[in-house]
Amino acid sequence: MPPKVTKVERFTLVVPLVERIRGEMQRADIHTWAETEICKVCTDAGVVGWGETITHYTWGRVSNEERVIGKSPFEMLWDDSLGAGLQMALLDAAGKLAGVPVYRLLGTKCRDWCPVSFWDHDMSPEKYADEAKVAASLGYTCMKMKARPWHDVRETMRLMSAATPNHFAIDADWNDFLISVSNAVPVLRELEAAFPKIKIWESPMRMSDASGNRLLRDRIGRAIAHHFGAVPPRTAVEMGVCDGFVIGGGLSRVMADGAFSATVQMPFFLQMVGTGLTTALSLHLGAVLTHAQWPAVNCHELYEHNLLKKRLDVVGGQIRVPEEPGLGVEVDEDAFEKYRTDKPDHTLPRHLIKVTRSCGVTIYFTKHLRQQWSYYAQGNAPLTEWGNRTELIRDDGSAAFDELYRRASESPVVTGA
Repeated sequence: MPPKVTKVERFTLVVPLVERIRGEMQRADIHTWAETEICKVCTDAGVVGWGETITHYTWGRVSNEERVIGKSPFEMLWDDSLGAGLQMALLDAAGKLAGVPVYRLLGTKCRDWCPVSFWDHDMSPEKYADEAKVAASLGYTCMKMKARPWHDVRETMRLMSAATPNHFAIDADWNDFLISVSNAVPVLRELEAAFPKIKIWESPMRMSDASGNRLLRDRIGRAIAHHFGAVPPRTAVEMGVCDGFVIGGGLSRVMADGAFSATVQMPFFLQMVGTGLTTALSLHLGAVLTHAQWPAVNCHELYEHNLLKKRLDVVGGQIRVPEEPGLGVEVDEDAFEKYRTDKPDHTLPRHLIKVTRSCGVTIYFTKHLRQQWSYYAQGNAPLTEWGNRTELIRDDGSAAFDELYRRASESPVVTGA
């Protein structure tokens, strides 16, 4: 009889993001990514599998672990509906039971080392430059950053370029903020001419605008990446809307999307955000997907602890694929106990987000995602001006702050130069 799953345990950790960027992540509403749910799958063979779900980001949460009880870990490996942590834990257990690294359950190995990228979310030019230095010191040769209209993107590129060695590359994710060809072409051309370290533009304008993206490709010099499926994949290839893809999700989805990309000869990068556990899974996928040729985005360097006993060393911008059975990494159960919590609390003290435009106009927001994103996406402020600055204003207890916060809670507050 094949080994069966006897028990599934789930518990929550809050692993703080590293202190040097914690304030920036709080301003950007990304501090909630500190919460991860650990999934432990036990089998009657004594083998244990581990997985994780980044509760406020990952593609699928675990909701019904009872479905796998009494079944072989191999039986439901490919069911993406299980959720991230449970599927990962079953995969880890299956590899250990078979005595092979996970990649051998997925396909034919095509590389021993996988390209990886450092990553930070929505920061000031100075912070991005500091983080680029950290990335280079850790062995990274590439960094993904967020290009936002409320920061000075040109200054960010200048400082990052100056802070890093000549071989270092920068990938910039606009999340559609340039909106249209008319906005995107002059901005991207200017940045490309000034900063040769830029290698990939991710989602510079609305991904759904297939004809616009095709025109944009003709008018700029760097590669464009779009999320797989933003435009029907066959249409994206036939129209030539991008040079490669961003791929993430459950095991079945990633393998299918990766196989399609190989068929049409399109490179992609895996975007699988999490601690060391998620990064390990990404390495096994990258080991068998021939066109996972662009540096993967995993974000494990942003956590105070990667939940593993050993660091995943980066050598020349790449991490070696684990060769031990299962995910091939050893979890740090002491860290689990340190960060374990029954009631995650992500509330922050009251604060304002102050954007100072280059013309001197200031805009105050209370919410980054719900207010600030919508304000710019709806065209309430220019998308392509340099010299903008963004800062976090903390509650100083004054009546003036209280009044401004009250007004900004109702609608962004705009004051003249």
